[in-house]
Amino acid sequence: MEPVLPFAPDLSGAAGHLAGSLHQQLRAAILDGRIAAGAALPSSRNLAAELGIARNTVVGAYDLLVAEGYVLPRRGAKAVVADLRARQATRGPATAPPIEDPRLAPFWRTPFLRPAPRPLPETSFRVGVPDWRHFPHETWRKLTAQALRHFSKTPFGYPASEGLPELRAAIAQHVAFARAVACTQEDVIVTSGAQQAFDLLARLLVTPGVTRVAVENPGYPPLRAAFAAAGAQLVPVPVDDEGLCVECLPDDVQIVIVTPSHQSPTGAALSLRRRVPLLEYARTRNAVVIEDDYDGEFRFGGRPLDALQTVDRDGLVFYVGTFSKSLYPALRKGFVVAPAWAREPLAAVKHCADSHSDAVTQAVLAAFIREGHLARHVRRMRGIYAERREALMEGFDALGEWLEPIPSEAGLHAAARIRDPDQAQRILALVREHAPGAQSTNEYAMAPLKQPAIAFGYGVIDAAEIRTRFGALGRALRRVPE
Repeated sequence: MEPVLPFAPDLSGAAGHLAGSLHQQLRAAILDGRIAAGAALPSSRNLAAELGIARNTVVGAYDLLVAEGYVLPRRGAKAVVADLRARQATRGPATAPPIEDPRLAPFWRTPFLRPAPRPLPETSFRVGVPDWRHFPHETWRKLTAQALRHFSKTPFGYPASEGLPELRAAIAQHVAFARAVACTQEDVIVTSGAQQAFDLLARLLVTPGVTRVAVENPGYPPLRAAFAAAGAQLVPVPVDDEGLCVECLPDDVQIVIVTPSHQSPTGAALSLRRRVPLLEYARTRNAVVIEDDYDGEFRFGGRPLDALQTVDRDGLVFYVGTFSKSLYPALRKGFVVAPAWAREPLAAVKHCADSHSDAVTQAVLAAFIREGHLARHVRRMRGIYAERREALMEGFDALGEWLEPIPSEAGLHAAARIRDPDQAQRILALVREHAPGAQSTNEYAMAPLKQPAIAFGYGVIDAAEIRTRFGALGRALRRVPE
């Protein structure tokens, strides 16, 4: 007999958000023990029939539960509820206060802002991680030693919060050469990675409860969190093979956040025919655009499209960059190129949040850029990543019956849509088994997508292993499920 849910999901007030409401109610039942660990969930077909909703809606809710680790898929059998106690035991004792504690601001009572990292093998399809094996470690060590010798001869002091002048100058020179971004040293604010840049911009631009912010859906969840925490009203805007659907922007948005070079997670680039209308939208509504130049350093097609900031003539664009992909994430160095009218206010926000910056690492990075090491490293890695990307494209071609590649010519990952949404749960389960680290775009979405895709990173996996793992994935997909 089909397992019966121990409660009746209430979807009466969830018009237009059925999958999201069902997902939240199932997750709550799992967390409070109404659905026990090891219990089999009803089949998507039977639960859909029982609730009188489309099967794809149930599949979308199940996919999110699988992605979050609450449910374990099983080949040829029903998915079962994970043992959360075992997962919590591996994390050590909980120290956070209860999520209902009124001493917390409402936003920070959300329990899933920091999902537990998934254990992955050293080489995997993890998205957003560059290869550490080819980094010029010896050069970095020499520059670090030089910086330490220099600072040992100067008085201790607090560096300026907006960054060392030599690093700001090096960044301005670098982005002018690599991305045609027109700026000077005075326009650059150094941050602790791109995430701090988003947090600072949210503090600068958002009036809590009033400011409406358009975000890509699917899009980068930590970016959304920074603006939601500042009190913004998030407005999800769909993306397609040409990036953000500018024509879907509502009239009352004050901020538009976009990843035009390499959309996260689909990999699409914002097309030329949408870039000018986006800037015109912002100009006519006195809005601003935050350009996250995600993965913009690595380009494998023709001439890269210029940054939005390059064609901005009205001071509309805040350009955000990071060295996490071109160098390494632990460096924690990013930056904002701000329009002239916002430079001093943004510097004041940075000083309030982080009154002084580190000196040694910034000096090392400045020398690394100034002496040409960054440009040489990016050129070298572009060739290495291009070989891996080609192997991934071959894998997509071989699995064309199940996966449809999303056009992409940049970055460290590529994505492919699942052609038949009814097979999404089975395909995702096999991908997690044979391509660890790959992620469903539902993990980036504000609500389950009608046609999910899968993003495969190639930053830390060699071409030969990509071919081997895709071969095994293809064989598994071709086996008829029991």
